[in-house]
Amino acid sequence: MDANAKQKSEKAGERRLTLLEVVDALIEAGKVPRAEAEKFRQERRYFRGAAHPISVIAEQRWKFPEPPHRLLDLETLTEWLAGWVGLQYYHIDPLKVNLAAVTDVMSSAYASRFRILPVEVRATEVVIATAEPYIRGWEDELKPILKKDIRLVIANPEDIARYQVEFYNLAKSVKGALARGDVARTGISNFEQLVELGKGKASLDANDQHIVLIVDWLWQYAFEQRASDIHIEPRRDLGIVRFRIDGVLHQVYQIPMPVLNAMTSRIKILGRMDVVEKRRPQDGRIKTRSPDGDEIELRLSTLPTAFGEKLVMRIFDPEVLVRDFTDLGFTTEDATRWQEMTGKPNGIILVTGPTGSGKTTTLYSTLKQLATQEVNLCTLEDPIEMIEPAFNQVQVQPDLGVDFAAGIRALMRQDPDIIMVGEIRDMETADMAVQAALTGHLVLSTLHTNDAPTAITRLLDLGMPPYLLQSTVLGVMAQRLVRTLCPHCKRAEPLDKDDEILWQGLVSPWKAKKPAQLYHPVGCLECRMTGYLGRIGLYEIMPMTIELKAMISAHTDLAALRERAIKAGMHPLRIAGARKVAAGMTTIEEVLKVAPPLQDMVPTQ
Repeated sequence: MDANAKQKSEKAGERRLTLLEVVDALIEAGKVPRAEAEKFRQERRYFRGAAHPISVIAEQRWKFPEPPHRLLDLETLTEWLAGWVGLQYYHIDPLKVNLAAVTDVMSSAYASRFRILPVEVRATEVVIATAEPYIRGWEDELKPILKKDIRLVIANPEDIARYQVEFYNLAKSVKGALARGDVARTGISNFEQLVELGKGKASLDANDQHIVLIVDWLWQYAFEQRASDIHIEPRRDLGIVRFRIDGVLHQVYQIPMPVLNAMTSRIKILGRMDVVEKRRPQDGRIKTRSPDGDEIELRLSTLPTAFGEKLVMRIFDPEVLVRDFTDLGFTTEDATRWQEMTGKPNGIILVTGPTGSGKTTTLYSTLKQLATQEVNLCTLEDPIEMIEPAFNQVQVQPDLGVDFAAGIRALMRQDPDIIMVGEIRDMETADMAVQAALTGHLVLSTLHTNDAPTAITRLLDLGMPPYLLQSTVLGVMAQRLVRTLCPHCKRAEPLDKDDEILWQGLVSPWKAKKPAQLYHPVGCLECRMTGYLGRIGLYEIMPMTIELKAMISAHTDLAALRERAIKAGMHPLRIAGARKVAAGMTTIEEVLKVAPPLQDMVPTQ
C-alpha cells in the first residue's frame, strides 16, 4: 500500500478487529454467558498477542446461554461475525477451490500482508475471504489490476492462514517444476530424467524437490479428506487429480502435463515399479504414514492411455482390519450366519460384488479373526492388498508361472488350514479351489457376479461339475457399499406420496412395512455439505442348505434357486438396503444406485 492509500485508509477508519469490541458485541447480542464474558474482559492477558479475536474467544469453549447450549466453536463465531459486520459467511472447502486460478489473483506476500485469500474466480468477479472486515484499502488497489468486481466474504481466520500457506506453496512448486523443464522442446522426458537422477542423490536438488513437495502434499491432502482412491489422469494439455470420497469422485487440481508425468515417475519409483516401461499396466505398493503417525498402505496401478499413463492409488487404512462385523454393516442375523459359514473346517465360501464393493475389507476382517496361533492361514492375491503379519501372503506372478491355479497347487504343499484366493477367474483356478476344499481346507474367494445365487450358475458356466459344487460350496455372500447419512445434519420427515412410490419400488415384489418417517440428507460442514458421511455394507448371505444343494444341476434354474434361497432366509440386497433406510442410516436413492433390481423373483409369503 502506498502512502496516499495508507492515508485514505486511516481516514476511513481502517483497522483490525479488537478483542474488546467483539466480546462486547457478543455480550450485547446474548450469544455468550454474561458472567463468564465479564470475567474474561478483566483478564488482560487475553488481550496480548496477534491472534484473531474470535480465535481467542473460541479457545474459551463457551456455550450458548439458550438451549440447546451449542458450543461456541470457531466456525460458529465466524458465522456470527459475518452477520454482525453485514458480509456473507463463507466456509473454505479446498476440494472446491480452483487452486491455479486463485493463486494467480495476487501474490502470497500480498495475501499474507492483508490476511486475505482469493477463493473463487468467476467471469465478472473475484471472491476474496477475509477475517478483518474493516481493512478494505487493498480493494482499490486490486480492482484496476483484476478488471473484475471484488466480493468480500468472511471466513475462518485459521483456515485463511492455513490455506494461504498450502495453496501458494503448491502453486509455487508446480510453477517451479514447470519452469525447470523446457515444455515446448523436451516435454515429458525431461522431468522423468530429473526425478530419476535425483533418486541416487543423498540430497535432492531444487528441481526434484518441487516434485517431492507436490507428491507429499497430494498424499497428506488425500488422508485429511478421507479419500479411498487418488486418480492421476493425463489429458491433452492439463492433467487432472481426483479423489474418491465416500464412493464419489471429486476433482482436486489441474496440473500441467510435464509436472503430472514427473509426479507419476516419482510415485512409480517409490512403488518399486519400472519407470521406463509405459506401454503396459503395472502394479506396485507404497507404505507411508499419515500426518497423525498412522501407517497407511497405498496400492498403485498404472494404465497406458491416449495421453500417457493413468495412475490410481488405492488407500488402505490398516485400522479397517480391527473393525468388527457391526461396524462393517452386518446385522446380528447376518453376522451369525457369516460366522457359522466361516467356522466350518472345510469347504468354499464365495464373496461376490463389483470392484469397490468392499469385498477385500470383509475378507481381511474375517481372516483377521480366523488367524489364530493354531491355524496356518495363507492368501494368494493379485496384487496383495494389505500386508498383514498374521497371514502368509503370496503374490501372483504370471510372468514367473505363478498364476492362481499354480499358486493354490503350491499352497497345498504348505500344510494350510485356511486358504484365501484373491479371485476365481477361470476353470483351472476353480478346479484347484474345489480340490483344496475336498482335501480338508477352508477356501475363501471372490467372484464377480451381481448377486449370491448367480455365483452358482457362474461356476457352472466355467465348467465346474454340479456334484463338486454340491460337495464343497458352503455359502455365498453378495455385498455392496452405500453412503451413510451424516449423523450431524440428517433430517427426519414423514413419508409423502413420492417417498411411498420410491419405497414400493425398492421393496417390490415384496410387501414390507412402511417406516413412519424417512431421513433425508441436509448438508453441514462435517460432511462437506453433501449430507453423507462414510459408507456401510449391504449383505445378501446365502448358506447352502440341503435343499439348495439338491437344486444344483447342469441346467440349474436360477429363478427357482433364488426363490428357494429367499424362503430359506436369504435377504436380497434391496431388502437389506430397505432395512438400512428404515433404520435412518441411508436413503432410498443410495440403495437404488447400487443394489440390483429384484427381477424374476417370487415374493415369499
